Amino acid sequence: MLELDKQSSFSLGAEFLIKDATDTFVPENFNEEQGMFMEVAREFIKQEIDPNRNDIEKQKDNISSALMEKIGELGLLSAHMPEEYEGLELDENTNTLISDVLGPMGSFNTTLAAHTGIGMLPILYYGTEEHKKKYLPKLGTGEWKAAYCLTEPGSGSDALAAKTVAYLTEDGKHYEITGQKMWISNAGFAKVFIVFAQIDGDKFTGFVVEGPCEGMTLGEEEDKLGIKGSSTRQVYFEKVKVPVENVLGEIGKGHLIAFNALNIGRFKLGTMCVGGVKTVVTMATKYANERQQFKQSISNFGAIQYKLAEMVIRNLAVESSVYRTSDLMNKYAKVKQADGVPYGEAKRAAAEEYSVECSIIKVSGSEAADYAVDENVQIHGGLGFSEEFGAARAYRDNRITRIYEGTNEINRLLIVDMILKRALKGKLDIVGPAWEVQKELKSMPKFGGESGELAAEKKAIKDFKKIILMVAGAAAKEQMEGRLDLKSEQMLLTFVSDIIIDSFNAESFLLRVAALKEQGHKNAEMLENALKTYVHDANARIAKNALDAVSSFTSGDLHRIFAMGIQRFTGYPAQNVVALRRKIAAEIIQANEYPFFK
Repeated sequence: MLELDKQSSFSLGAEFLIKDATDTFVPENFNEEQGMFMEVAREFIKQEIDPNRNDIEKQKDNISSALMEKIGELGLLSAHMPEEYEGLELDENTNTLISDVLGPMGSFNTTLAAHTGIGMLPILYYGTEEHKKKYLPKLGTGEWKAAYCLTEPGSGSDALAAKTVAYLTEDGKHYEITGQKMWISNAGFAKVFIVFAQIDGDKFTGFVVEGPCEGMTLGEEEDKLGIKGSSTRQVYFEKVKVPVENVLGEIGKGHLIAFNALNIGRFKLGTMCVGGVKTVVTMATKYANERQQFKQSISNFGAIQYKLAEMVIRNLAVESSVYRTSDLMNKYAKVKQADGVPYGEAKRAAAEEYSVECSIIKVSGSEAADYAVDENVQIHGGLGFSEEFGAARAYRDNRITRIYEGTNEINRLLIVDMILKRALKGKLDIVGPAWEVQKELKSMPKFGGESGELAAEKKAIKDFKKIILMVAGAAAKEQMEGRLDLKSEQMLLTFVSDIIIDSFNAESFLLRVAALKEQGHKNAEMLENALKTYVHDANARIAKNALDAVSSFTSGDLHRIFAMGIQRFTGYPAQNVVALRRKIAAEIIQANEYPFFK
């Protein structure tokens, strides 16, 4: 029997902090079958989304519901479902490639993701065999649509504070659910509702509720800033009777359903953001090449070139992390399946194992996309502010990505919290490596080390990890000695989280570039330029975040020691990022579109 805790071929969750990765899946290496699924996804956008964007935006004739059935016919709603429930049972890398390609769908992304993720996965992960056989095939074709009812007026990030209640009827055959849910995507046409309620007022539990039904009413469609094409309504429950067999998972363990469904939701959100940015870059580039000012295209101007290059650099870094994490989850699930664990359970376990990485991708993906849509408006100037053009819609639609699936603030806190919990449970040894960093600080610097191609980048990333261990270890020591309460130090935790995010993205990017260079890939040189620019900028961000962090709880000689350590571990040689960005921008402008994997 294979034992995951004894394997050494790939890292477990959050082990990137203490273990050097050696390989990864890169999207450029997709196989023929994966390419076929990607082409199906591209064709769906071309045939069904692009011609109907205005109708989707206006929710004309319930078009999103009809589109769900069309995409279901293609098998893309059930690609991540087991064959025994009429799914395609595709591996994680293939599903990620599909999500990447489907990223530029605007409002319809929310409709699709709410259905396939937080709508279907709770049933796959925690449903009974009867639940799975009854619901998953029809949800997989799009005949039935799913919605996820967690958020309430008084409980957003604090989901467990929900006030919706459920009480067992006298005959013991039903629960009666009473309460109010808000911001429910797909509520206007959903048939299957995943609903969370407090049984007897204090046992947070999940239910599968079929709607519409007696006692369930819907509010009007919300008038939102963006994603206007997605149905978003409040859902009211007044003694809605639900059969006892429709309890999802264990009574009182609803938090497990909520959290584990959100893990993969965060990953998919970041993936779709990556795919969306590619279309935004193409939109911005075409306009910059066409728009004439001072008798030349504005793409000739350095200020515009900076924006185009930076959009792509940030996206490449996150994209590299997306496929690295996809590959890790894929390998983990395969090991589980080889041990006899069913497909669905193996998928759940993989998403839970890499929950830290999923949060990193959610935060950095949504923020890279926000940068891109904002600068796209800026490049378009006044036209970017007009609703007649796509830039304004992309700007509005992306803004929600930093809010749902857990706000980016919550996810930043979760990244550190989940790492510390793994360490306390003995799943992640950060004490030993942190102690080694402390000893290194007291010794003379060693010269040499990494050699060969990308040596400076390899050393920089090793040093970034040392900074994480140094800062986090010192903060943890302060807490153990009673001088610091980390739970109340959200600014400090955010600094540490941002260092972790930059380090993971930088290492993922490095792994991708190294793989492409070894293959002699045509894009290897340009991606190396982007990597060097990213590491240069990350080096400066990490130095500032680390210094801000240690300055919040140290002073005097101790502070000076840490400040010197930060300087020592952020010694990545300065790059001519002006020249590097010009090269990247020239590639984009010449191609007149996003020039890399898409």
